[in-house]
Amino acid sequence: MPRATYRVQVRPGFDLDTTAGLADYLADLGVTHLYSAPLLTASPGSQHGYDVVDHRAVNPELGGEAARVRLVRALRAAGLGLVVDIVPNHAGVARPAANPAWWDVLRRGRASAYAGWFDIDWDRGRLLLPVLADDPDALADLKIVDGELRYHEHRYPIADGTGDGTPREVHDRQPYELVSWRRGDRELTYRRFFAVSDLAGLRVEDPEVFAATHAEILRWVAAGEVDGIRVDHPDGLRDPAGYLAALRAAAPDAWLLVEKILEYGEELPDWPVDGTTGYDALAPVSGLFVDASAEADLTALDTRLTGHRTSWPDLIHDTKLEAATRLLAAELTRLAALAPELPPEQARAALAELAACFPVYRGYPPEGARHLAVARAEAGRRRPDLAATLDALTRRLGDPDDELARRFPQLSGAVMAKGVEDTAYYRWSRFVALNEVGGSPAHFGTPPAEFHRLTAARQARWPAGMTALSTHDTKRGEDVRARLAVLSELPERWAERVTRWTALAPLPDPAFAHLLWQTAVGAWPIERERLHAYAEKAAREASVATSWADPDAAFEQAMHAVIDRMYDDPELRAELTEFVAEITPAGRANSLGQKLVQLAMPGVPDVYQGTELWENSLVDPDNRRPVDFAVRRELLADLDAGRLPAVDDSGAAKLLVVSRTLRLRRDHPELFTGYRPVPAHGPAAAHAVAFDRGGALAVATRLPVRLARDGGWRDTTLPLPVHQATDLFTGRVYSGGEALLADVLATYPVALLTPAESVEATS
Repeated sequence: MPRATYRVQVRPGFDLDTTAGLADYLADLGVTHLYSAPLLTASPGSQHGYDVVDHRAVNPELGGEAARVRLVRALRAAGLGLVVDIVPNHAGVARPAANPAWWDVLRRGRASAYAGWFDIDWDRGRLLLPVLADDPDALADLKIVDGELRYHEHRYPIADGTGDGTPREVHDRQPYELVSWRRGDRELTYRRFFAVSDLAGLRVEDPEVFAATHAEILRWVAAGEVDGIRVDHPDGLRDPAGYLAALRAAAPDAWLLVEKILEYGEELPDWPVDGTTGYDALAPVSGLFVDASAEADLTALDTRLTGHRTSWPDLIHDTKLEAATRLLAAELTRLAALAPELPPEQARAALAELAACFPVYRGYPPEGARHLAVARAEAGRRRPDLAATLDALTRRLGDPDDELARRFPQLSGAVMAKGVEDTAYYRWSRFVALNEVGGSPAHFGTPPAEFHRLTAARQARWPAGMTALSTHDTKRGEDVRARLAVLSELPERWAERVTRWTALAPLPDPAFAHLLWQTAVGAWPIERERLHAYAEKAAREASVATSWADPDAAFEQAMHAVIDRMYDDPELRAELTEFVAEITPAGRANSLGQKLVQLAMPGVPDVYQGTELWENSLVDPDNRRPVDFAVRRELLADLDAGRLPAVDDSGAAKLLVVSRTLRLRRDHPELFTGYRPVPAHGPAAAHAVAFDRGGALAVATRLPVRLARDGGWRDTTLPLPVHQATDLFTGRVYSGGEALLADVLATYPVALLTPAESVEATS
């Protein structure tokens, strides 16, 4: 069982041999396992690997099978294991010739041996491929080259005996039909991953498909070369519980994790897994460092800046409804066709409303019935005109043997992801530190008592689940969120600054302007091109003033002009830099605090690549940028030579916290077997969060700005779990049963207190 993991975005340009070169560094850092991005053959040039095109082999662009073997050997030599990411829900089809199974389906249609691999609605006619330009004469650009149909750079097979005639005549005889890219969201005959037409849904519920698509991964597991499996997006599957049971049976000893996004208060189903990938830890940990008392002030500020008060429930209802009826209209149409007893438009409207009102990604027994009831009640409140249709559909959706009931959850999960994470999070600008995967922006901060309750429950039920603060899917990196949390302690100061800046450089979309300025403050100093790229993606995801489908050149030009002013206007740049300098010390205190809490709390902590130092990444692809491991090696060597770092720009203080905590977990697991909150006593007790893991006592500072404003720690004390304890970060020894927090936290805003005998081997 892993004790800690380190996520590496293995990709072309940072292949398996390069990754193998990290083994000694990762061992020195203190992790026990490398946690890799997907390794199977992906679409050529893929920078992420989630578009697998051939399940039979390691991606040749990563070095192929030989490089994988070399990686395993290097890891084993360093005493490390391997956790791999797998993608059961979908396959890459952007370049059909790269995917042998998809190519055969296009060539042979329903007669293909692989026709059952993909979730295709063959009863609706030809397989629609949304690749053409939005031009009624686009098919005029078709050509026949080397026995294939070509549309610009796109290649498609020609079925046997159908190759005579003009390109258009040949096209019309194929099992597939090339259509405008705009039809992809409205009318498709295959299930996609969310609204991505280049990713076709797989039918892993079929034992033959499961066996074929998992054989290589399971071969590695059987050979003892893989210790853990991370399952991407199980909510997209037809039968997640059945799939996970099959996977557990095939890999009974593997550490098995699911990328399951839980809403606030939602429990992970009783699946045969070890836990989630950690978003359910990210939200409460980050929330610990948010001042809940600022909610009213920041709500008032956002209302003033945008000119209206935004209701989070109404916003997410509307964005989810947009996702269901626009981005996922093809999936909605397929669902409605399963209810022929109802008028088609009423069925579509009612299903969309139910999906928009569904309170979680998808329902699972036994809670699924309750979630469906909640959705029905809210849908009826919003659309009383659909009451009869809603009742008819709800009855069917409550029957687990009904095909409509089996497919609806695949829609509701996609609607939640696209409507909330990928749209509402870019429109809701009140306080963007909370706009994070697995979080709830309406849930303003995490009081310590609530954090302890949730964490004790984690220790009791999912002690082997992963914990995380940053992933390749987070909207902002952990240190960006930590700095933004400081704004909750300075709402008046922030209001004064952002009001001035938005007046100096206005945007037609004031909500997006508020989000943009928060992002700039959180990531500053950031390279100009990175902020431009982020803003373009964020604005198009918000889909208010511009969008992916219909970019608004005038708005985007104005948006980019605002960003350029941040860099080119000396006065504005100076003000921005000065404000960031003002909040950075408290932001770093938050960074160290949330990192220690995440690494020391129950669960298996993951460190996302590069985040052992300060890391100001934004949303993908920004968070996949290359990491300077040479700098990290050098700093770690300095720490091991005995240098006590300052909390400065180098990030060495964070590396100290990460390496010492990970090493203690690796070398002394007996100190991390329980969970007990340890309350501080005294005038500043509310500013400390502390817990005893069974010998290791983690202590972090909360709300550092208010703490300083109120006079510091003064005579606040903390009880110690042992008579004599050593702080692993400073080497200071405390005895007597309790310690003054002013002493314990004099050098760093965090401490990790351990029995003296455990220190020597870990430092």
